[in-house]
Amino acid sequence: MEYTIGELAARAGVATHVLRHWEDVGLLAPARRVAGRRVYGPADLSRVAEIQICKDAGFSLAELRELFDAADPADRRALLLAQLERVRERIERLTLSATLLEHGLRCRHDDYQSCPQFRSMVLSRLDGVPLAKALDHP
Repeated sequence: MEYTIGELAARAGVATHVLRHWEDVGLLAPARRVAGRRVYGPADLSRVAEIQICKDAGFSLAELRELFDAADPADRRALLLAQLERVRERIERLTLSATLLEHGLRCRHDDYQSCPQFRSMVLSRLDGVPLAKALDHP
């Protein structure tokens, strides 16, 4: 099956300018051109889906180019492992943020800002206490 840029964009749920940008940064190359128009094939559709999944996983376009250009599978694996570590760090920060927000929402005080425990957690950050420790309370 072949796709015009508009068809590929519609199939992928992105704007045509996004596909052109991905082309400009070296992530996508149309299978061929007919009368000066881009013609994409199944491999291009697969690449677009891969770009979308990798962006969802937190890769920047530059990191994707590095991932796609890596000749050695071991290099690609190393890039995936590095991204996984960044994702895990983000998850940890978000989990701590959720804990703080949950405390504010379940607090018995009318306003979380009047809660001495919340105040203590906030002020402990000024003393350099890591967020995980600041949130570790009874």
